[in-house]
Parts: sequence; structure tokens; C-alpha cells
Amino acid sequence: MTDSQKWLIVVSVAGVGWLIYLLAPILMPFAVGALLAYFTDPIADRLEARGLGRTWAVVIVFVVMTLVLALALLLLIPMLESQIGRLVDRLPTYMAWVTDTVLPWLRRRLHISIQPKLLNADRIAEMLRGHWEQAGGIATSLIGSLSRSGAVVIDWLLDLILMPVVAFYLLRDWDVMVARLYDLLPRRYTPTVSRLAGEVDEVLSAFLRGQILVMLALGTIYSVGLWLVGLDVAFLIGMIAGLISFIPYMGAIVGLLTACIAALVQFQDAWYLMPVLLVFTVGQILEGNFLTPWLVGDKIGLHPVAVIFAVLAGGQLFGFLGILLALPVASVIMVLIRHAHILYKDSDLYGQGLIDTPPPNRKKPE
Repeated sequence: MTDSQKWLIVVSVAGVGWLIYLLAPILMPFAVGALLAYFTDPIADRLEARGLGRTWAVVIVFVVMTLVLALALLLLIPMLESQIGRLVDRLPTYMAWVTDTVLPWLRRRLHISIQPKLLNADRIAEMLRGHWEQAGGIATSLIGSLSRSGAVVIDWLLDLILMPVVAFYLLRDWDVMVARLYDLLPRRYTPTVSRLAGEVDEVLSAFLRGQILVMLALGTIYSVGLWLVGLDVAFLIGMIAGLISFIPYMGAIVGLLTACIAALVQFQDAWYLMPVLLVFTVGQILEGNFLTPWLVGDKIGLHPVAVIFAVLAGGQLFGFLGILLALPVASVIMVLIRHAHILYKDSDLYGQGLIDTPPPNRKKPE
């Protein structure tokens, strides 16, 4: 590869990155559509292998996916709304327990003095209850906030309509587009690019398909376990812990701390911390020994610090779009870094240094 070709590649990559940065506000439906198409392509391929046409296979995938999503929303949103409403209703009791029990304990044990007036328990509770009753629930609040701006409503509806449309056409033509991209590759680099594309596909499959299933499974395990303990906000805490479990140990830590605080406030008995701890211990055992090896494997291999950095950097650069694409892009970069590491270890730059460097002079013992 000549220097001009290398510079052309560098400039092209930089130009594409800058274009994505400029178009980030309108790329959300296309990014979501591409992720949906990639996520469901294996299912469509299996249906096509059974004799169905590609279009009919895509239609069946979309119908099933729509039914599953609608059923999940019909079940999850009322549960979530009910638990948030229950939390708001019981907030005065919780705040009173904090004022009468927690603050005196902090003064006696840790010599920390916090004025109860700073908490304004009654005022906070009444304010939250008033806003909740005025909103009338999650769906009503969302619709009300959108209705105050016609432009927001139009943009939201356009994105909502574009996502399945983009996903449908990308999924229908997915194999054709991959084949055309393969034909455009320089024949000299086709084997290397094909191997890297296979590794990238393995990593993305592990994340997009495996990790999402692990998150949902953990959310279900935590929710059911905390519900058996008797926690009022079991579903809310369990699903939050499951959804942020893509950051290693973060979901378990946040869920455990939140559930312990909720258990202390609700039951006012430290004994209930033991079953809460048992729930998250069982969840971690199942994740480490069954869920992650079975659904994900060891394909991703991102360090926890790299995961946190990728999410924060994506959000800083591209907003919610960056958060959505942070880990997939980081997985691809990881594959490229591994390839670059192998090339460096096989290069003259790495090997020449070892050959030319004389061994250190050591005095022989007399």
C-alpha cells in the first residue's frame, strides 16, 4: 500500500466521522433500524432456508417482533406505573423513617449532623404526589409533554415511523448489500477484510443478541426474587439493575444498594437485607456460570473501564445516538486493535529491537 493510499484511507475515515457528527440529530431512526435488521437477520435467514421467500420471511419476523413488543409494553408499562405510584404514595412514610431513625443513628454512630429541615419530607412528598396525580401516569405525562410542542411531536412520529421502515428494507436486502460490499473490496485485501468482518460479526452478535438477552434475564431474575422477598418496588429495581448490567458488576451493585435501602425503609428491619443479598448473589452466580457463557461467551472481552468510557464518550460526542452505538462501535474497535497488535508483534519494528538490543552485562559469581 502506497503512502497516498494510506492517506486516502485516513482522510476518508475522518470525513465519514465528521459527517456522522454533523448528521447525528437525524441518524437515530437509521441507526435503530440497522440494529434491528442486524439483530433479526439470522432469524430471517433460517426462515429463508426452510423455503420461504426473503420478503415473506422478513414479514413474518416483523409481525412476530411487533406482537412481542406490544405484549411487553402492555405488561410492563402498567406494572412500572403502578410501582412508581405506590412509591409516591408511601414516600411520606419513608421520609418520616429517614428523619426519625436514620438521622438520629447517623448522629450517634458517625457524629454526622443533618438538619431535618433540609430534607423537607412533607413538602417533597406532597410535591411528588401532586405532580404524579396531575400527570395521571407515565403515558399521560409523556403525551402531555409532547403535545406542548408540535415540532417535537412531528419529529417523534417521523422517527417512530422511519425505524420499522428502515429496518424492513435493510433486512430484506441485507444479504444483497453484504455481497455488493464484498465485491467492492480490493482483491488483494479480501482475505484479511473477510476475516476481520467475521470477527466483528462474532463480537457484535455476542453483544447485540447475547448481552441483551442476559440483561433481560437478569432483570427478570432480580424482579421475581425481590417480589418473593415482598419488596413493593421489586419490578422497578429489578429491571433497572438488569438493564444496566451491560457494565460488569454495575447492575448488581446499583440494584443491591437500592434494594437494601428500599427493604430497610419498607420493613424497617435489618433481617430483610439477607434475602435481598441472596437474590443478587443467586443472580450473579447464574450470570457468571450459565447466562453469560451460554448466551454471550467470551467474544466481547471489553474491560469494565473501557465499557464505561465508551458509553460516556459516545454520549458526549453524539448524545443518545452515541450511547446507543457506543458498545457496538467499541467492540469493532477492539477487533481492529487486536489485529493491529498482531501486526505489530510480527513487524520488523518490534522484532528488530529485540535483535539489536544486547543482553545486559552480568558479572559471574566468583
